[in-house]
Amino acid sequence: MKILTQYGVCALAVALMVPLAQAQSVGIQAAFAKDAGTLSDKFTGLARVMSGKYDWKPAQGVRSVADVFNLIVKENGLLADVLSGTPNTGAKPAPITDPEKMQEALKASYLNLQKAITALSDSDLQTTVKLFGRDWTKADAIMHVLEDQHEHLGQSIAYARSNGVVPPWSK
Repeated sequence: MKILTQYGVCALAVALMVPLAQAQSVGIQAAFAKDAGTLSDKFTGLARVMSGKYDWKPAQGVRSVADVFNLIVKENGLLADVLSGTPNTGAKPAPITDPEKMQEALKASYLNLQKAITALSDSDLQTTVKLFGRDWTKADAIMHVLEDQHEHLGQSIAYARSNGVVPPWSK
């Protein structure tokens, strides 16, 4: 009887751990997608409040406001293509300069990226891909691009503040 009780307790413990393990495995994809959503909200907000300053740049040879936003749209498309295994072979789109189109492009690029991230399984995250001429796991590629975008978010905030523009979430 003691052995059956111990076996039952052990089986119950394993049964309770399986949903936790599954939640944790889906958790990283959800965390990445949530971070992309936060970046989307902030970049889209900055694109709106900086609409009259798209040509501004702090110095020669440095990206303008629009250049940074266009880079984000491009990175999101590149990463989504790499994650989904469908590289874009089409022509490079012209840079976006219209504020409304920029906001739409940022939102759409992040939605597409979130879709690509949440479609990944745990084993997909460990798959090796080529990005920027380097081999990465898909998880590392996501982390690299999102970290880079946080740096560009700081850059965009500095651009806004330099122009006397307050980021929308700071008001």
